Amino acid sequence: MKFSKTVGSTAFKLEQLDSGAPLDSFVCPVEEYNVYLYKEAMRSQNDHVALTWLLRERSTGKIAAYMSLIADAIKLSVSEKELHDLNYPFKTIPAMKIAKLAVSKEFAGKYKGIGSFMIDSARTIARKCNDHYFSCRFLTVDADIEHNKGIRTFYEKNGFFLNSELYNENRKTISMRKDLYRIGD
Repeated sequence: MKFSKTVGSTAFKLEQLDSGAPLDSFVCPVEEYNVYLYKEAMRSQNDHVALTWLLRERSTGKIAAYMSLIADAIKLSVSEKELHDLNYPFKTIPAMKIAKLAVSKEFAGKYKGIGSFMIDSARTIARKCNDHYFSCRFLTVDADIEHNKGIRTFYEKNGFFLNSELYNENRKTISMRKDLYRIGD
């Protein structure tokens, strides 16, 4: 699967990480995310643990953002299931997780909406999986509040809800979900 997006006059392409892909153009403010892309993403992909997608600027080949996707499942309370109109007898619901999402410093300064585009791309990938491979109802993320205090607001603006079953205010991340089939999401 490949995707394209044009922002102004700049075109981007979303492609799966491969072993020959140049990665040195990517730098984000959180060093942990740089290290993951440079040293761990390919290994995780080869071990079938996470699949990483790169958003590249077509004209320069520079990486504007990346995300790693994994299979997931979440537990929902009765009231959370009612919110999503799920009359499902099990507490655990299938999902696809955004395990990592990072935007380069350079492109974050140039363009608005790259992170939201990546979320929308993850949603597209999840829905294609639903059409052809396996089912998942939600897109999930563990929002990294340790490195970005405002990240919860970003995900909420992109249609995510707090997973109250997994909420713990002492964690460095907040578990959140987005319904793939809720109207307006």
